[in-house]
Amino acid sequence: MLVSAKEMLQKAKAGKYAVGQFNINNLEWTKAVLLTAQEMNSPVILGVSEGAGKYMAGYKTIVGMVNGMLEELKITVPVALHLDHGSYEGCYKCIEAGFSSVMFDGSHYPIAENVEKTKELVAVCNEKGLSIEAEVGSIGGEEDGVVGAGECADPAECKMIADLGVTMLAAGIGNIHGKYPENWKGLSFETLDAVQQKTGDMPLVLHGGTGIPEEMIKKAISLGVAKINVNTECQLSFAAATREYIEAGKDLSGKGFDPRKLLAPGFEAIKATVKEKMELFGSVNKA
Repeated sequence: MLVSAKEMLQKAKAGKYAVGQFNINNLEWTKAVLLTAQEMNSPVILGVSEGAGKYMAGYKTIVGMVNGMLEELKITVPVALHLDHGSYEGCYKCIEAGFSSVMFDGSHYPIAENVEKTKELVAVCNEKGLSIEAEVGSIGGEEDGVVGAGECADPAECKMIADLGVTMLAAGIGNIHGKYPENWKGLSFETLDAVQQKTGDMPLVLHGGTGIPEEMIKKAISLGVAKINVNTECQLSFAAATREYIEAGKDLSGKGFDPRKLLAPGFEAIKATVKEKMELFGSVNKA
């Protein structure tokens, strides 16, 4: 059964570890993440961007697939199904479809409008027992057409949004989606520290977890980050394993073209990446 991310993230923040949000793109992805979470005895958040939601034939399809897997794969660890970078309309669609958590990304609205819309969604989510994430200061790079330059959030604005009663807050600290450029300046720990001081016990979220050096990840967790989003890294490992299989000509021998065989190495590669991240984030055996 899907749960809100609230309890798992409050426990993570108090215990100085982070729960991974792994974005899902299809059945292989979902199954790989869920099985790894069960094997690692780790709580997990399945992230779905609006683009991936469309690709997978809609939010109801995803809810049906995830709920079916929880039952048939006998998954007992806490699992939240979360809309990533949701629009105002997207949040309502996911709430209706049966997601257990949503992110409202109002970072491109003027702060007054971001506050107003966030407040409204907080009330709806509270009533239904869902967790809600808000964002202040855009996250750089491109993710499903959402482009930002990696700004640092204003700690005072973060407090304003946190005080609306959101479950978790994504604050821009110089992090970006996708691969990090050569001249990346690194995470701004000063910003993170200032945000944490103003938001207290609120779990903070680090977007763009791919490619941030391990020491930086660990330091961010020590400064209050309790949720880290990973997407690109799983895509890269899936693609590399699939390329290797095809380049070795394995799809041409026997029944190697069968999608179950063709996608198996990529599936295993996702599992390995997720396991590595859960170990780094410290969420193993925290279910």
